[in-house]
Amino acid sequence: MFLTQYELSSWYHGGMGYEDPVQLADQLHRLMKRLRHAQAERLAPLGLTPAQERALRMIARSDEPPRMTEIADRLGIVPRSLTTVIDSLEEAGLVHREIDPSNRRAILLSLTDRGAAVRDDLREARRRASEELFAPLSAEDRKTLGDLLALLLDAA
Repeated sequence: MFLTQYELSSWYHGGMGYEDPVQLADQLHRLMKRLRHAQAERLAPLGLTPAQERALRMIARSDEPPRMTEIADRLGIVPRSLTTVIDSLEEAGLVHREIDPSNRRAILLSLTDRGAAVRDDLREARRRASEELFAPLSAEDRKTLGDLLALLLDAA
């Protein structure tokens, strides 16, 4: 059975209920796409791509300088793909590479002073994009959404 244009529109805008997990997945996908787009717009003035921002964030969150392979694992990409991202971050003066003294084949990554300053700008850009996305929700709605997302993440 095919849906009419009206039924399809109603389905996408919540008129058919939330029993169908595909509808929820589609809505979540559209919402994440909107968030990624808003964040990318705010990263552009900083001269960073979303991939560079994610790598910089992973490096910044580490207590000790992480190995490149650790960052690639956390990002779910192959180390070779990360090399291009790190090359650009290093050229921009945001990241410093050094050989791991405990394993000379491994490379450690750390933020430069400039990288630490940009990290703070990144946090603000991400906060503004997220605030804009969740602005229609009340504090109670945000808490409920957070609880539901945590439940789904814990179950995964």
